[in-house]
Amino acid sequence: MTITLDSLEPALSVRQVLTLERVLAGEPEVVAGARHLDRPVRWVHVAEAADVGVMLTGGEMVLTTGVLLAGDEDKQAEYVRSLHRAEAAAVVLGLGRAFPAAPDVMRRAAERCGLPMVVLHRPFPFAELTEEVQSRLVRRKFAAVSLSEAVRTELTALITAGAPLQRLLDEVARHSACPVVVTNLAHRVLGTAGERPAVDDVLRDWERIARQAGGTEGDGWIRAELGGRGERWGRIVLCGYRGDTATGRLLADRAAEALVLHRMLGGGTACSWEEQSAQSLLTDLVSGVVPARQLLPRARAAGLPVNRRTFVPLVVRDGDPARLERLLRLLGLPGLVAELADGATAVLLSVPRDQDAGALAAHFATRLRTETGPDHTVVAAAEPRAAWDDVPTGLREAQHVADAVADSSAVLDLPPVVRLKDVHLRGLVRLLRDDPHVQSFAERELDGLLRETDEDLLPVLRTYLATGRNKSRTAQLHHVSRPALYRRLESIQVRLGVDLDDFEQAASVHIALLAHDAQQQ
Repeated sequence: MTITLDSLEPALSVRQVLTLERVLAGEPEVVAGARHLDRPVRWVHVAEAADVGVMLTGGEMVLTTGVLLAGDEDKQAEYVRSLHRAEAAAVVLGLGRAFPAAPDVMRRAAERCGLPMVVLHRPFPFAELTEEVQSRLVRRKFAAVSLSEAVRTELTALITAGAPLQRLLDEVARHSACPVVVTNLAHRVLGTAGERPAVDDVLRDWERIARQAGGTEGDGWIRAELGGRGERWGRIVLCGYRGDTATGRLLADRAAEALVLHRMLGGGTACSWEEQSAQSLLTDLVSGVVPARQLLPRARAAGLPVNRRTFVPLVVRDGDPARLERLLRLLGLPGLVAELADGATAVLLSVPRDQDAGALAAHFATRLRTETGPDHTVVAAAEPRAAWDDVPTGLREAQHVADAVADSSAVLDLPPVVRLKDVHLRGLVRLLRDDPHVQSFAERELDGLLRETDEDLLPVLRTYLATGRNKSRTAQLHHVSRPALYRRLESIQVRLGVDLDDFEQAASVHIALLAHDAQQQ
C-alpha cells in the first residue's frame, strides 16, 4: 500500500472556512448549496476571469467580485456551471459596485448544481482570506505528514519487537481516540481496541452497523483494506473518528500497512487472528473476570449466534483446535473454538432452541473420536445452557469434568460426551478442591505419607485404590512381587494409622488422595 502526500492532505471544509475570524468580518451569507458546506477546501483561488473553470483542478474555493460578469446573465450562469464542472468547493462573491446583492441567476444556477455560493456583505480584502486559509492548510499538511511518520515509526517498532496484534491495535486506538475494529471480509471481528464501553457499543449490533454505516466516512467511519498481491482478506475500521476525514484515512492506511506487515513477518494470518479473538473471549468467559453480559457484544461480533439459542459448553482434552474448527464447519455447527491450557480446548456450541443440543454434542463427539480414536480424545461437557449469563459456569463445569477424567480414562468406561455425573466422586472432589475444609481434610488424612521422602508409597496407594484395592493388579502395574507390595501396604497403613481393609477408612483415604491430586493440578 502506497500513500502519497496528496492523499494525506487534510482539507478545511467550506463550513470551517466560513467560521474563521477574518471571514466573519466580511459578514458571509450562504445563498445557495447550503447542504454541501462540508465539502473539503483544498486551496483558495482569487479569480475574476469568466473562464476560470479551466484553470482549476478541484477542491478550490474561488473568490471573485464578479466585475467581468455584471450585466450578462448568460456569463453569470456559465461561470457557475464551469466551477461545478471543475469540482470547485465553493464560490465566494464579494458584494460591491458590480453586484450590490446576490444575483438571482448565479444563485439559482449554484443551487441547481449543488455548489455552495457565499456572498460577503462587507468589503473584505481577499488577500487576507487566502493567506489565512493557505497557512492553515500548510500547517495541517505538515501535521499530517508528521503524524504519518510518527504512526509508521511506532507501529514498525512494535512489529520489530514481536508485539502481538492487540498491542498494534491499542496504539492505533490511542492515536485515533475512537474504537478500532479489524474484521475479515465476512464482517467477523478479529480484533478490537479502544475504550471498552465504546467498543461494546459498536459491537452490539456489529453486522448491521458494518454493512450499513461502515462505508460512510462522513460519519467518522474510516475503512482501509487489508491484503496484498491482489488478494484482500480483511479490513480495519476506525469507528466514529472525530477528526477530519483525511487524517482519519491516513491513520487507517498506516494501520493497514502495519497489519499487513505483521502478517507477512509471521505475526499470524487472518485465521490465526480469529483464533486469538475466540481465545480471548472464551478465556474471559471461563475466568469470570468480565461479566458474561458485557461479553455478549464480542460474541455476537465474533460470528456466534446468540439470539434464541441454546449453548453447549465443551472442553476437549488433547484436541487439535484446527481439527475441531474443521469438524464444526463440516457438521454445520456454529461455535467458537479456543485453546486454553494443559492440552485443553474449549468449544462453545450455539444451536437453535428447537434442536436437541445434547444429541448434537454427542454427534460432534462421536465424529471426533472416530477421527482421533477413543483413547486420544476426551470430550467433557456441561448441561446445555439456555441463558448466555450461565455460559461461564457451564464452561468451568466442563473444564472440571475434563480435569477429573484426565488421570482416570483408563479406569472409567467413558461415554462419547462425559458429564459431571459420569465422573462421580472424582468430579465432586474436583469442584471442591479449592475449599479450605477439603484442603485441610486432605492434609490431615495423608499427613503420614506427605512427609515421607524415603519410599515411593503415595503412587502405590493411588494405584491400589484406583484399581478397587486389587493387590495383584497393583503389584503388576508397579512391577513388584506380591510380598513386596504387602510390605508397602503395611507401611502405608502404619504411617496413616488406618486399616485399608475397612471400607469406610479406605474410602476416606481415597477421597483425601483425590483432593490432594486435584489440588496439585
